[in-house]
Amino acid sequence: MKPIYRYFVQPQLDGQTKTVFGYELLIKQLTPEGWRLPESFAAIDPQIISDLLLETTRILGIKVQYCSVNISREQLMDTTVAKAIIQSQKQLYPAKLVVELTEEKGPECYPDTKLIPHLRRFIEYGMQISLDDVGTGINDFKSIQEILPLASEIKFALQNFRTGLKDPKIQQKLHFWHAISEEYGLRMILEGIENTDDAKMSKDFNISLRQGYYYGKPKLLRLPGDPVDFGF
Repeated sequence: MKPIYRYFVQPQLDGQTKTVFGYELLIKQLTPEGWRLPESFAAIDPQIISDLLLETTRILGIKVQYCSVNISREQLMDTTVAKAIIQSQKQLYPAKLVVELTEEKGPECYPDTKLIPHLRRFIEYGMQISLDDVGTGINDFKSIQEILPLASEIKFALQNFRTGLKDPKIQQKLHFWHAISEEYGLRMILEGIENTDDAKMSKDFNISLRQGYYYGKPKLLRLPGDPVDFGF
């Protein structure tokens, strides 16, 4: 039996205006235990990613500025996925599709010189580039330094650090990336906000763009023909 995937939609909020400014599409796999994150995002068949993205953006009536989708470096280099991303931007217009370049390592290592032309092409089609989970995996500063001038956004994920914002080391990392966002003129989204303490801390750090369970859990986006109790 082929694996079943669907996108879940999670809101991104502006803490200052208290409004939703974007949504992130998070892919999940149906398992006997319910919907779960795939063990390896990069290992998903590019054709499956492409078909699902096109189906999803076709029915997604976005009334916000941005719609984000995670793409690994491996998938970025795949022609099928690239075409689906471009078509998805056309389907979402006038909302902007934000291509979130993930920190996940793939079987092959691609230098920035190979990635940059693809990213530039997406920008030419009206998309924006986001660097996901900065400071972790292969999205450390040294590895993304050449890509930063092309980016419009960076995301710092609290869920990658078990100790949370109360840890001085995490605060130091957050200060660093906040400074980078200001230096390059980027939006900075703080992900993984789960409670009032996280929300207050993000306000103290003057980070207004936020995402996490505290503001809204990811919701299954059913496709035409999916049963009402799909996955439950």
